[in-house]
Amino acid sequence: MKKLKAAIVGCGRISACYEDAFHRLSDYVELTYAVDKDPQKAKTFADKFHCSWTTNFLEILEKQIDVVHLCLPHYLHPTMAIAAMEAGIHVLTEKPIAITLQDADRMIAVQAKTGVKLGVIFQTRYTKSVEKLKEMICRGDFGKILTARSSLTWNRPRDYYAGNDWKGTWEKEGGGVLIDQAIHSIDRVRYLLGSDVEWIQGSIHNYYHDFVRVEDCADAAVMFQNGCLYNLYACNLYAADSPITIELLGEKGRCGLIQDMGFYELDGCYTEIRNTYETTSVGPDYWGSSHHLQIRDFYESILHDTAVSVDGTEGRKTLEIVKGIYLSSMKNQRVYLPFEDVAYADLGQAVKNSITEKDKQ
Repeated sequence: MKKLKAAIVGCGRISACYEDAFHRLSDYVELTYAVDKDPQKAKTFADKFHCSWTTNFLEILEKQIDVVHLCLPHYLHPTMAIAAMEAGIHVLTEKPIAITLQDADRMIAVQAKTGVKLGVIFQTRYTKSVEKLKEMICRGDFGKILTARSSLTWNRPRDYYAGNDWKGTWEKEGGGVLIDQAIHSIDRVRYLLGSDVEWIQGSIHNYYHDFVRVEDCADAAVMFQNGCLYNLYACNLYAADSPITIELLGEKGRCGLIQDMGFYELDGCYTEIRNTYETTSVGPDYWGSSHHLQIRDFYESILHDTAVSVDGTEGRKTLEIVKGIYLSSMKNQRVYLPFEDVAYADLGQAVKNSITEKDKQ
């Protein structure tokens, strides 16, 4: 089998998952370039694979590269992805696809025009538990899914935001706990339900992180077109990273996830689904253990010219829920899909104003 030539752009914290994946998937891929604005980070990563490195992203567009992995601040995803796709290079980007729906649409349009592959990392879909529950839901084991819920209570202290210029900003990160942390649980619920959204009503707040201007707490109700009402809660002001909980309640039973462990209850019998796939313990637990499985799936789609499982459209649909919650909170009203996305400067100002009013009280 011909090996794909790959480049990684961004050699920060999450790149540890890619280092692990490149080793595991050595039959599929040969890393040829590591790119980072910090030359030491680029060189350190490249030395592990005896490949080239550079601080200039444009340099790799002229090389014989098949696929580029984007591990960058959120706001850079569209610019880098579009440049790579226009150079004929397949792109797999970390979530979110972008921080505006308009940029996501631009990326999807360029993918359609160039014919290369575009994928978005939502690695928490790639577990045995999610696969099994998806199969059961589609088969109708639980009957109609009536309602769903998810809860994320994590901790993001001051030093998490220190030392960089993009974390905790509307302009570069695109938000806070929703777009950075809860987006994975939102994606899993949407994937399991297999339905588009009808309306969203939500609220965001900054209760504790006075050193950033993005939300540290959010809640919402999301009505799906299949009639399922989804309630979500997310915060990063807890004292620890507790396991994410997801539950779906159907006419015949219930199912869900506690972190990566699946469970379901039918006819009074409770069953747990343990993850039996090959996993990795790279990085914090909340990164999940399935990056390499999604990366392999993406490589397979390139080598066999098949559809990308989590493509640009899938990435956009999950982003749309996040952006709908932001817009609903800003307008203090229910938002129906489709809606026109707003500029983050406007949304950021709305949050600043609400915090200012709170401080005055």
